[in-house]
Amino acid sequence: MRIISRKEVVGADIIRCFKKGRLIISPTDTVYGLLADAQNNDAVKNLTIFKNRPPGKPVSIFVSDFDMLSKYVEAEAKNLNVLRELLPGPFTIILPSKHLVSPLLESEKGTLGVRYPDYPFINQITAEYGKPLTATSANLSSHTPHYSVDTLLSSLPNSKKDLIDLVIDAGKLPRNKPSTVVDLTTPQIKIMRQGDILLKNIHSFISESPSETKRIAQYLVKKNIHRVSQEPLVYILIGNLGAGKTVFVKGIGEYLGVTEIVSPTFVIYYEYDIPQKDKNKAQKLIHADFYNISEIEEFDHLGMERYLKKGNIICIEWGEKAGAFIDVFKKKAKVFMIEMNHIDRGKREIKVRD
Repeated sequence: MRIISRKEVVGADIIRCFKKGRLIISPTDTVYGLLADAQNNDAVKNLTIFKNRPPGKPVSIFVSDFDMLSKYVEAEAKNLNVLRELLPGPFTIILPSKHLVSPLLESEKGTLGVRYPDYPFINQITAEYGKPLTATSANLSSHTPHYSVDTLLSSLPNSKKDLIDLVIDAGKLPRNKPSTVVDLTTPQIKIMRQGDILLKNIHSFISESPSETKRIAQYLVKKNIHRVSQEPLVYILIGNLGAGKTVFVKGIGEYLGVTEIVSPTFVIYYEYDIPQKDKNKAQKLIHADFYNISEIEEFDHLGMERYLKKGNIICIEWGEKAGAFIDVFKKKAKVFMIEMNHIDRGKREIKVRD
């Protein structure tokens, strides 16, 4: 068993391990994972031995893109919009298998869990290998997942370590939950397991804390940040006082590297420069608050239209007051309507429409 830093990883070494049917421990977008060639029965058997996994319990696969996904599972036209809404992201999607991977990975119903993560490292490995990889956490069955290589290895007996060819150490990972599992094989979408992104349905998220609201905001902007080099992004936030609108904007700001978001209630809007950290050419974040807008004519004096150009991300609290001005945004930008409602104390539903 070799342990190397993620910075020292050479793709050829990884591919050599997979071709030999060996197992690799690697960082993923959620926890440290156990990777193997999903089409190699011997490798998958070693994986089940490592995890002490009971027979018949399915294991998901990683794919690098939608083309690879469609090669290994049946994705009907009705599911394509759902897939593109959620992926890439921290979701496992259950679909009928095309039976091109080890049968040990499939459920008794012939279904297969598929992960297309928003995690370039895993996507690059999978793409370079050209085949799907197993997507399961590196902990033993019934044990908690691991966020550092040290704690993972200290929990393993030598017999388990002998099954591992390579350990890729990326240090301590954020304490993310395992992926949210979504079953698309039934007439109604089923949420089988909730992860960090809590789903009510395909266009509706559940937040139980300010940190979860931020996480949802970051997921939504990250999925669409590639658009900003072609057109501005506008997030129209609708909801009562205390629904979490400012928290949502702060989540977007943190993702963009803007950490000191101040509520613009008394000045209508603030403008922030976005530090360049390869955020797809995003230039400015404009945070507006329309609470004190009482007449539609007031929009003529705000000068908001000058921000409707590529590179800008605009977040508008109390967006319900924008009225017909929303149509102006829609003609020049990609607009997302974010409706935030209290469910009970501390819990909110965040609905997304575009």
